[in-house]
Amino acid sequence: MKTRISVALIAAVLVVYFVVIARWAWALLTSGTVVAIVMGAALVVFPLVAAWAIGRELWFGVRAERVGLRLQAEGGMPADEVAVHPSGRPVRAEAEALFPRFREDVRAHPDDWRAWYRLGLAYDAAGDRRRARSAIRQSLRLEAADRSAS
Repeated sequence: MKTRISVALIAAVLVVYFVVIARWAWALLTSGTVVAIVMGAALVVFPLVAAWAIGRELWFGVRAERVGLRLQAEGGMPADEVAVHPSGRPVRAEAEALFPRFREDVRAHPDDWRAWYRLGLAYDAAGDRRRARSAIRQSLRLEAADRSAS
């Protein structure tokens, strides 16, 4: 719930930012000088790119949460508990010790979205966010294909 509130707050700030930037962009676009028009155009394009990127990340989070809840409902979430630091982050050494099992599960079942999701969780616990996101994305692709085949 805390994350959702943070996301909503950031989205609200972003809307205010877009309104302020839109006013500046309009003033620059209507100024008549070439440099100001180019700057005004950039003020229109950059926030649109940022909104697209934020939307893409939010959609990834929604889909990953949905698939995680499905896996949890099936009883397929990893049961291994690792010690955590006071900040809540897993102790990396303990997380890395569990990692080979999840990697082998993916090697044995490369088309199983559940194995890929668990691997993504293991990568995340080990602190490798890039690979965690990649594994979760693969899990999402496989889960979507599994759902459409059913």
